[in-house]
Order: sequence, then C-alpha cells, then structure tokens
Amino acid sequence: MSKWLPGAALVVLVIIASMVTRSGSDDYEWDLPCGHPLPIVPDDNPMSTAKVELGRWLFYDTRLSVSGEMSCATCHRQELAFTDGRARAVGATGEIHPRGSMSLVNAAFTGRLNWANHLLDRLEIQALTPLFGETPVEMGMVGREQAVIDLLRKDDRYRKLLPRAFPNDADPYSLLNLVRAISAFARSIVSFNSDYDRYLQGQSDALSDSAVRGMELFFSERFECFHCHGGFNFTDSSTHSAASVSNVGFHNNGLYNIGGNGNYPPDNTGLYELTGQRRDMGRFKAPTLRNIAVTAPYMHDGSLASLADVLDHYARGGRLIESGPQAGDGRHNPYRSEFVTGFEMSSSERDDLLAFLAALTDQSVLTDARYADPYQP
Repeated sequence: MSKWLPGAALVVLVIIASMVTRSGSDDYEWDLPCGHPLPIVPDDNPMSTAKVELGRWLFYDTRLSVSGEMSCATCHRQELAFTDGRARAVGATGEIHPRGSMSLVNAAFTGRLNWANHLLDRLEIQALTPLFGETPVEMGMVGREQAVIDLLRKDDRYRKLLPRAFPNDADPYSLLNLVRAISAFARSIVSFNSDYDRYLQGQSDALSDSAVRGMELFFSERFECFHCHGGFNFTDSSTHSAASVSNVGFHNNGLYNIGGNGNYPPDNTGLYELTGQRRDMGRFKAPTLRNIAVTAPYMHDGSLASLADVLDHYARGGRLIESGPQAGDGRHNPYRSEFVTGFEMSSSERDDLLAFLAALTDQSVLTDARYADPYQP
C-alpha cells in the first residue's frame, strides 16, 4: 500500500472536508441499457459533461508524471479495456509493481477499487495513489504538488476547462478538482454492449452455440464460476444506486502455497498486508470478467498467461509450483476459498467456456471516441 508524504496526506483531508460541498452540474447522461440502475456518484462530485471532458485531458496528460512520459493511460490503455498488457505495472521511474493494473471499465459500479484493500471504495481517494504514492512509485508527483497546480493555472486549455467544470469555485485550479475530474472521467467508462448483453436483450443469435453452452457451464454449481464472478458486472465486488448493500468479495484462489503453510509471496499477501489476520493471507478481489479476453495476463500478479491457463488452474483446484522459492501446492492452501474445489473439464467444455468468456468483450468500449486520447489527431 502506498505511503504518502504529509503534503499528499493533506490532500486527503481536503477531500474529506469537502464532502459537504457540491460542484459542477447534473447535465450528464449515462450510456446504460434501459432499466439498468445508475452508479453511485458522490454528492460532492456530481457528473457533468464538462467535468468528464476535463478529466479525459488530464487522464492522458503525461505532464502529470515525474518523467513527463507517463499518464494515467499508460497503465490503462483503452484498446486493452483500460489495462496495460503487463504482468505487473511499471511506474514512471521504472519501478516494477507487485500487482498488475486493473481495468477501469465499469469502475463506477465497483464496490472496492483495487486488488487488496477492503476500505477503498471512492475513486477520488484512489486517484491520489498513482499521482502521489511512494511505495511503489507510479506517477511520482509527491512533493511536486505546486507544480501540478501551476500547470492547471498556466496551461491555456486547463484555464478554460476548469472554470467550466467547476463554475461555482472561486479558484478552480486545485488538486482537489484535478482528482475530481479524473475520477469523473473514470466513472464515465461503462461497458454493457457485449455479445452476451445483446443475447440477454433478446438477440438469440448474438451468442454462438458454443458460447451458450459455456454460459450454462459458467453459471452451474459444478464449475462455481459465478459465485465470485456473478452479477451484472461479473464480480462479487459491485454496487449501484439501487443496491441495499455493497457487495465486497476477496478470495484466496490457491494460486500459491509457499512452504505448504498458506503463504503467498511477501510483496503480495493480499488483504493480510492491511489486516494482519492469517485468514486474509492471499485474499484478493475477484475482478470483473467483462472484456476479460483482452486483459491478459491474468491474476493479481499476471502469473497466468492465458484464459486457458486460468481454467486449468481452477479445474485443478489450485496451482502446483514444483520447485523454486515459491514451491507449493495451492490445492492444499489452508486459506483457499470454499468455491475453489476443482472440477473435471473436457476439452470441448474448455472451448465452450472460452467462447463464453470471449463473448463478454464489448468492442465499442475499446474504440469509443469519448474515452480516447484527445491529444491524438
């Protein structure tokens, strides 16, 4: 978990204190299926078209990194469903992170926002970590807060966009408004236009016969997939404006069992890092499976290269690492989830499951101009 300098910690206090205020206008229209519930939007950061557009420019601005070469989009590429294709993310200084970049698609509906933090449920707070976090370094702007404010004040584009996005602020050029705008843009990235969605809407030919069979296997008690990857967003960490409770799910899926006593690599212990409770060793969030076919490699550390590898892992009931410092049989991890029990799977069933998972790809979100790099012609 990133550690912040006092200056960045003050930003957190400013955000918390500002929750009683309201800025922007409610002119934003969500691109959601008919009848779909709206996401939860903080009262102090309502959506607006101007704010989302400002956030898009900031999201792709490489000047918000210490190297001047990295933006939010470096780790969240649109064509990869806002992941980066790496096993583990790499920061502006070249530091390799312990975990991979999570998809930002449907982050507005996500109950918790990263791999292993049961407390982090607000995009506005999450946005501070890549900008100002130190362990590990991502954008590397800690200690350079004034330089960021100077950029907002002096850049011709931001001098126009910030007052439009925050018309009620006497001085809109602040770090608070920067993270609000970036968060509003991330919240706007929604995806409900896959072949699977069209099938649910009554287009019976939207799924192949193989994908339909795979869907039936996915939602069966035999394969157990839907327990951790269920609901409209294919994750058990999800919420929306009509939900009575926010679902939060973290699971140990038997990826490691170092030394045979349940241990995970020391830089990747899951919720245990925050709670210190042995039962939380190796527990990570089950990410959304929407657009999963374009977000390889898989697992929190990218240690499984393909979806076929993922299916084989769950069929076995845990991964076997036969030698080396991480040796152990995940099938015997004492903290392994009750839903990771293993199952028999034929080659045709594997093909059907892969066909269904591919049908969760929404091609439109990968190319939608509303989410694209505005600096590119």
